[in-house]
Amino acid sequence: MEPSISGLGHGTDEATKQMLTNVVKRKKKYERYRKRHLAVLWTSVFYTFGWAYVVYRSFGDSGSMFATFSGIAASPFQMFLLLCAAALWGMSKIWFDKREKAEKEFHALRCEIIDKSKDLWKGESWKERHKVFEMMQKEFDINLYHENK
Repeated sequence: MEPSISGLGHGTDEATKQMLTNVVKRKKKYERYRKRHLAVLWTSVFYTFGWAYVVYRSFGDSGSMFATFSGIAASPFQMFLLLCAAALWGMSKIWFDKREKAEKEFHALRCEIIDKSKDLWKGESWKERHKVFEMMQKEFDINLYHENK
């Protein structure tokens, strides 16, 4: 459990602390997948431009697209580079899908906490819940005030 969450006062019970910990874990998972997706995406973009430059330098004087494609297909090295580019773009798509799934899980749990906030903070603790919301916003950049992103 995060130290700032475990240090919450008596107005927050253990079940609520566990829910807050889970939403923090999902946020970190989403951020990790987002960073990996962006790294693979930009690697794919630069690799593809680099490969296109190599193809242009190798086959640019051929004069026709058919000759360029034939040259790429005839060269095992060029085919390997093309396969690597396709693999990078495929990896980018895989990380994008994982990122989207993690974002949906995070958003669903965050919305659940917002919906259940009336049940989680009852009585006197209702007046103290804004401190919990502010702490989550400041430390983890998780907005528990509104459901929309």
